Amino acid sequence: MWAPETSAMATLRQVHSNRVLATGLSGLAGEADALVTCTPGLALSIRTADCYPILIADPRSRSIAAIHAGWRGLASRIVAETIQKMRSDFGSHPQDLHAAIGPGIGVCCYEVGDEVARKFGLEGRGKIDLAAVNRLQLIESGVPAAQIHSVGRCTRCEAEVFHSYRRDGDRAGRMISFITINP
Repeated sequence: MWAPETSAMATLRQVHSNRVLATGLSGLAGEADALVTCTPGLALSIRTADCYPILIADPRSRSIAAIHAGWRGLASRIVAETIQKMRSDFGSHPQDLHAAIGPGIGVCCYEVGDEVARKFGLEGRGKIDLAAVNRLQLIESGVPAAQIHSVGRCTRCEAEVFHSYRRDGDRAGRMISFITINP
């Protein structure tokens, strides 16, 4: 498997927001939860441990995005904000986009209290399917359903494979998801 050199990777100080940054440089790009670029050879990376990584590619404009999508970002529409940034910066059309939703905490393990539940239209405590919310936001933003691919695995359930903050607390590691444009 190919992995980019660390000198060719951009990353973020993730703050659970809907802020999207464009970058053409490696290293720390700033505080946000999504990165976009059209720079060939530059990998965009996101770290997760229950939140969902979403990687987006636009083969027409040769641009990409990496999104850290937890409940706060999803409640403030991080997916739509990222697609809008790709439209404004690179001329992307949502119907050209291909998206991959990585592993995250599944509906089987993600129970939330009243305050969070209300942000997703639920009355009282309940379970939220963040993968489905991610998919819905991609579709609502114009990405064709057939061009959205999901790993469909729960980070909390699969301790032997994935890191999970809900399961391991402060001891949890992080997984790195990345995307790049071949030079």
